[in-house]
Amino acid sequence: MSAPTDEVNNVDKIPQEQKGAFHSFLKSLASFSGDLSSLTCPTFLLAPVSLIEYTEYWTQQPELFTAITKPDDEVERMVAFVKWFISSLNASYARRVPKGEWEKKPYNPVLGEQYKMVWGDVGGTGETDVLVEQVSHHPPVTGFQITNQNAGLTLNGHTGQKTRFSGTSLIVDQVGQSLVTLHKRDNEKYMFTCPSITVNGIWYAAPYVELTGNSFIQSSTGLYCSIEYSSRGWISGERNHFKCYLRRNGGGSSKEYIYKMEGQWSGKSTITAYGSKTSEPFLDTTTLSPAPMNVKELDEQNEMESRKLWQKVSEAIKANDQNTASVEKAKIENKQREERAARQEAGKEWEPTYFHWVEDEPNVSTLQRMLTSTVKTKYTPATTGNWVFKGALQQQQQ
Repeated sequence: MSAPTDEVNNVDKIPQEQKGAFHSFLKSLASFSGDLSSLTCPTFLLAPVSLIEYTEYWTQQPELFTAITKPDDEVERMVAFVKWFISSLNASYARRVPKGEWEKKPYNPVLGEQYKMVWGDVGGTGETDVLVEQVSHHPPVTGFQITNQNAGLTLNGHTGQKTRFSGTSLIVDQVGQSLVTLHKRDNEKYMFTCPSITVNGIWYAAPYVELTGNSFIQSSTGLYCSIEYSSRGWISGERNHFKCYLRRNGGGSSKEYIYKMEGQWSGKSTITAYGSKTSEPFLDTTTLSPAPMNVKELDEQNEMESRKLWQKVSEAIKANDQNTASVEKAKIENKQREERAARQEAGKEWEPTYFHWVEDEPNVSTLQRMLTSTVKTKYTPATTGNWVFKGALQQQQQ
């Protein structure tokens, strides 16, 4: 099979001894129905990192994250929120992949897996603490709490993935919602959802990611944003295109808006006020530099912390030792199955260390009602709940 003229074909670069595994994987994709997260990916297609670590990219730009709290005007705070949100998409889906390399599949986090790291100070932001835990394995769901004490800012939420195969592309629908709280702004809150991910180029061993569909941001101030994503060849003809409209809930005609932000989430974008024919620069993600990061040394981590848990697998992948990587990966997965069987036999429910499921979380429910009253069926959340950080629950009960 030859790749389209605008895609790269890396099949010939696959080592001879690994081609059989690659073709077997493609056959399993073509014939599989259901949730693809249960499929085992060949080791040579894996990135030496767990998916749980990707949560850190939400706040790789702490100077933009903390800037949300600074404007006194609520509209300008929402504009700052969108700017941070777009920067996080770039960090998560574009800058994360080293230049000249292709997307690889991270490990599926195991139940109870943890990741802890800190983004360092950038221009007086203070440190930003990231705490992540895999709260469910089937379906895969990750809970997280990100805190910047200096700015009085927290991000608490969860995300899960529902994967399926369509044509020659892998579609990943991201489910769940997250809440950002501005504690120094009378606990002002923002709920947001994530776009779907399309992974193309799998058949040519040169995968790359595009964002599709919609995501929403709803503020407790009565402002909301709808963001549309389009891949190359649609609307603008450029890859990684987004268009965001900032409006008030119940603000009249859907054609009216306060601001429109549009461009590439991996490049330059502009902002235009309603009624204006002039656009101003909004964000250029190519000029951003990641904050310094700090992760504890492996000998300081517990057995469930991600890098310690996957250490031997990652070392083998980096050394191009696919056999050892497969063996070590199987050990981790088999241990998980044994522990699950033991819990079932004992009639015990597994309990996360850091997060607790709140079925009808009040803030989520309120913001969802505000959003659905305006956008109607365009937004259909699966739940009104959230995986809430236990530390926050304890503070509320005191």
